[in-house]
Amino acid sequence: QVRLVESGGGLVQAGDSLRLSCAAAGLTFSGYTMGWFRQAPGKEREFVAAISGSGDNYVESVEGRFTISKDNAKNTVYLQMNSLKPEDTAVYYCAADQRYYGSKDNEYDYWGQGTQVTVSS
Repeated sequence: QVRLVESGGGLVQAGDSLRLSCAAAGLTFSGYTMGWFRQAPGKEREFVAAISGSGDNYVESVEGRFTISKDNAKNTVYLQMNSLKPEDTAVYYCAADQRYYGSKDNEYDYWGQGTQVTVSS
């Protein structure tokens, strides 16, 4: 059974940094694309970043501020978020898929429960 567990969210001020973690179990981690998505209140879920053996990609609004990384030895994917803005406030979700590499949330097979990130101005 695949399980994804996010952690690291919290309440921070604009300009601060946070690192989210997503620990995976029940899958061959190195063979999966890992993605981060977010959903703000009243908005649709939005792609943030993804990483696979092919590389990584980001939504334009976080380019240069967020970095996704993957530790295959720890079965963990990270999202380092710097220079946070109030508009980054959302629930952040980790997702995994064995075949897909991209930004479409409906292509990912496995999801975590999410972690709240709140950025105050």
